[in-house]
Amino acid sequence: MKFVILTGMSGAGKSTALKMMEDIGYFCVDNLPIALIEKFAELADLQDAELQKVAVGVDIRSGQTLDELQNVLDRLKQKGERFDILYLDSQDEVLVKRYKETRRSHPLAGNERVDKGIQMERKRLEFLRKQADYIVDTSNMLTRELKAELEKIFVRNQNYQNLFITIVSFGFKYGIPTDSDLVFDVRFLPNPYYVEGLRQKTGNDREIREYVMQFPEAGQFLRKLEDLVKFLIPNYIVEGKTQLVISIGCTGGKHRSVTLANALYERLADREGYGIKIEHRDIQKDTHYGQRNI
Repeated sequence: MKFVILTGMSGAGKSTALKMMEDIGYFCVDNLPIALIEKFAELADLQDAELQKVAVGVDIRSGQTLDELQNVLDRLKQKGERFDILYLDSQDEVLVKRYKETRRSHPLAGNERVDKGIQMERKRLEFLRKQADYIVDTSNMLTRELKAELEKIFVRNQNYQNLFITIVSFGFKYGIPTDSDLVFDVRFLPNPYYVEGLRQKTGNDREIREYVMQFPEAGQFLRKLEDLVKFLIPNYIVEGKTQLVISIGCTGGKHRSVTLANALYERLADREGYGIKIEHRDIQKDTHYGQRNI
């Protein structure tokens, strides 16, 4: 039997994840009383039981009884019961934004601000995060991307090491993405904006890719960047990092940065051990750079 305890921060997507687990064949129970988890696991593990895959949602709604969960987990281990802990997390500012959008109050906040409730929740769930087999940070994930990550773990059984990489192209004229971990400036490359017939195209078009990559500096930069990122990834995984945002910028975010971001994504996308996606933040914005030629 496959037994999964799905937990994590309120607002990080646990309810959505449970529905996805159902879709891939898991029998799901949300907010099961802590005192019943041990018995439930035993019943589900009976040889003649029909339940082969089970997921139990556990979170801060368990109240003070949450403190008993560690004892339950210890007893399950002593009995030889095998289980995985899936922990969904998100950055504090993202959680605050989600609560404001839904106009819901945090279960621990009371009359305090939402961020106070988040801090208390993190402290109370820390023991589960430390033991988690899988940590998925949903800060920058779309629903379909979360589904893809869960399928990677629980359907395809791929090696998963809790790191999700987002490659972002952007324009410096619109500001550096605030959640960037690594920022690279490709404005040293010739700008196709000033080439007749290329201005209205983007780095997703063949003509722009060919123009940008024809310069030896572009290929050299890409090789060095790939080497750096591949060196950093396993070290970030060991350090426990769950989100890595790599931002590549040019002036307007339509040509050079898009081309190099796509190229880096292609070189990293076929590797196991992490999730990855690409975003072109400013590709649809205007093409008027003003008088500056960078």
